[in-house]
Parts: sequence; structure tokens; C-alpha cells
Amino acid sequence: MPIEIKKVVIGATAGVGMVLFSIPAAVSVLGFKAGGIAAGSIAATMMSVAAKANNGGVAAGSLVAVLQSIGAAGLPVGAKF
Repeated sequence: MPIEIKKVVIGATAGVGMVLFSIPAAVSVLGFKAGGIAAGSIAATMMSVAAKANNGGVAAGSLVAVLQSIGAAGLPVGAKF
């Protein structure tokens, strides 16, 4: 394999690894934790707004629901971006 292709493959692999580890970390910083949404966090504000907009509930598949799923379980390997 030529050196240029090796560099691209190594760079792409490193990039994917960084994404798979940094997204759950960033989501956690927002307040989406494994045990639920942290009180007083950005996540709590987002959930409050979403709940008010949906008559008291958070819609399945909404941004808040997806972020909470990532915060609770991490990013699945088969995640689609």
C-alpha cells in the first residue's frame, strides 16, 4: 500500500475513534448523564422547553430524546450520522 494511502487510512481511523469517544463526552458535559438529565444543566433547560412544546412530554426521536439516549448508553458502534 502506498504511503499516502496508509496515511489517509490511519488518519480516518483516528478521526472515527475520536468522534466515537468525543460525542458521548460532549453530550455528558451538556448534562445528559447515565442516570438521567442533571438538574440545572443545559440538558434540563432543553428538556423543559421540549416538554412545554409537547404538552408535558418529550417526543420520541426528538433531539432531547436522542441526546439522552447517547448520554445514558453511549454512542452505538452502528450509529448513523
